[in-house]
Amino acid sequence: MSHWSLTASIFSILTSVGVVMLSSWLSWNIWNRNGRRRTVAILELLRTVAVILLAFTLLEPEFIRRIIRTEQPQISILNDYSESMLTRDIVSTNEIISRKKWLDDQNKNEFWNPLEVDSNVQVDINSFAVPSNTNTLDKSEEIGTDLNAILSSELDQKKNLKAVLLLSDGDWNLGPSPISAATRYRDREIPIYSIVTGQDQPIADLSMEEVTAPAYGLFGEQISIPYTIQSHLERDVSTEVRLMNGKEILTSKKITLPAKNRFRDSIMWYPSKVGEFDLKLEFPVEKDEALKDNNFAKFNIGVRVVKLNILVVDSQPRWEYRFLRNALARDPGVDLNCVLLHPKISSGGGRDYLSSFPGSREMLSRYDVIFLGDIGIGENQLSKKDAKLIKGLVEQQGSGLIFMPGRRGNHLSLMNSELKDLMPVVLNEDKPKGIGLNNESALTLSTLGRRHLLTRFDGDEITNDQIWKMLPGFYWSAAVTKSRPGTEVLAVHSELRNQFGRIPLLAIRNAGLGKVLFMGTDSAWRWRRGVEDKFHYRFWSQIARWMAHKRHLAEKEGIRLSFSPETPKVGDRIFLQATVLDKAGFPLEDGNVNGEFLYPKGVDESLNLSEIKGGWGVYSTEFSAKEGGVYKIKIEAPDQDRKLETKINVSMPKREKLGRPVNRSILKEIASITGGESANIDDLEKIIKKILVLPEPNPVELRTLLWSNPWWGGFILLLLVAYWTGRKLVGLV
Repeated sequence: MSHWSLTASIFSILTSVGVVMLSSWLSWNIWNRNGRRRTVAILELLRTVAVILLAFTLLEPEFIRRIIRTEQPQISILNDYSESMLTRDIVSTNEIISRKKWLDDQNKNEFWNPLEVDSNVQVDINSFAVPSNTNTLDKSEEIGTDLNAILSSELDQKKNLKAVLLLSDGDWNLGPSPISAATRYRDREIPIYSIVTGQDQPIADLSMEEVTAPAYGLFGEQISIPYTIQSHLERDVSTEVRLMNGKEILTSKKITLPAKNRFRDSIMWYPSKVGEFDLKLEFPVEKDEALKDNNFAKFNIGVRVVKLNILVVDSQPRWEYRFLRNALARDPGVDLNCVLLHPKISSGGGRDYLSSFPGSREMLSRYDVIFLGDIGIGENQLSKKDAKLIKGLVEQQGSGLIFMPGRRGNHLSLMNSELKDLMPVVLNEDKPKGIGLNNESALTLSTLGRRHLLTRFDGDEITNDQIWKMLPGFYWSAAVTKSRPGTEVLAVHSELRNQFGRIPLLAIRNAGLGKVLFMGTDSAWRWRRGVEDKFHYRFWSQIARWMAHKRHLAEKEGIRLSFSPETPKVGDRIFLQATVLDKAGFPLEDGNVNGEFLYPKGVDESLNLSEIKGGWGVYSTEFSAKEGGVYKIKIEAPDQDRKLETKINVSMPKREKLGRPVNRSILKEIASITGGESANIDDLEKIIKKILVLPEPNPVELRTLLWSNPWWGGFILLLLVAYWTGRKLVGLV
């Protein structure tokens, strides 16, 4: 069944008729005036047709086709089986069951039977967001609930849809808003009914939400493992977090979880063995928790033995230098070199000593960390070329740099070189010899310093703070004005302050790919009093290993790969930096470096690495993590016989979470827009009865709006162009 419909007023119709009549009269006169030529008649007929079509268009015509369905009306029942439906918050008799269990019970009882028995409809049962059985680490598709896609799919697939019954907790976390799909249902006059499956308030529970462990750790290194715990209990909870390897407790930490809040912290672990470890971070289940199986998280971490190359540069063997050098020399995980460059005497010599500063990219690039003591720019010290090399090493090769100024004030001359850009603090040039005090002062940890890895002597934050307060202090410090933008201050002077606040003495900042640390006192060696290396070397050891961490993510002879972020998630841009040496062991310049990566699903893609200027043999590229799972990365320089393969584990954001309340508002709004109704689980039978008495679906109307169709307008324009062109050709005036 089809017909035309005009929405214009009587005035518009009369106006259109008048325009057509006037146009026809003008065409008749023009034809007579030009000798009634045939060509003129054709042109005027063309114009008249164009005017008639234009006048008809102004009446806003619509061609309506009414399609009467002969198929049986359909009712879709959509069951939500997403992971959030595993939340146990539904009271059934004397127990609390999960939303999924309640849904299973209703389907087992075939709650939709009245619809099939008492009416002439076809009931279609569908489940959506059903979790797969594969391991979470291997999943390459994002896990979540896309209500908009589910509802739109039903509307597109069903030919004679009468109504939709949605049984869900409303936890919409993927795709666009389902309101857009609800609008389409409203236009088709198809109501959506919803049963809100769950409670409006979170259940009483504690859950381990996330653990973000590093990709690897060094043997002998303190490894920080951050975690997040969500509390939905009405009270504060004192508990203990345990790091488990099977049944073995590796380390533990006592914590207090605030009521109804999210708690973020980290636990420290000193690995005693090398290898790959499948670990679990857990805490005990409380008596009033509704869920007993979400108080842990599993993860994998590798522990390696890596020998760090460290260079210590100073001007004289002061006490800090002596104790630091001896501790580094005893560390089996460190390959140490020292350089003593006194302005007035010859350079120092002995075991582990270099006769001069390694002043070339080839010699300097092997070092993971450089300590710069009371040394400056000048004769028989460092040159400006050396300073430029150090800056390039830090920024391009990801090495660490530690400023350790001394009482001679040589460090101020470094500010006249390119190292000025790397300094974490602004120095007071009016006091080149620093600040001496008669009374002992101490380092006071900042808020950031209390929880930072570099200042941890104990896993417990309170105990760690007490240790810092008991450490022997100092009588001299460098003259510092303030920290630079982008710097993180870990500790300040306990006594001195200026217009900018407390004087920062321990500070860190990022510089390109590397890290820089400033230590504003030369008396850390005094921490050895009564305890030997317990605190002094532990402090410098974890700083050196923290700085060198990124350089050893993946390496083989002649090639090293670092990537950022270290623990990427789906959607992140992953930046790769490859440092390549040629066959002679020098940084590769103008080389051919390429690679490829394999998606978790098995699709491979090539990588084009471009050289970073500076001559350090660094080549970079980036790609987007579109899937979750393990990416296999291969980098090679075929001309230099360098090849490296590694893996990057990309985690999938866990959108589906247990214990959260239902999203009643979205289910209610969907039902309201479409003319349906939203109800609780107790009103399921009531909703079934309302669907039962719904009228038959109206015939589908397909409207073709001729007045807004671009093809129709183009055709009229074509007629007018043809008329005007023909008029010029025949010479009409």
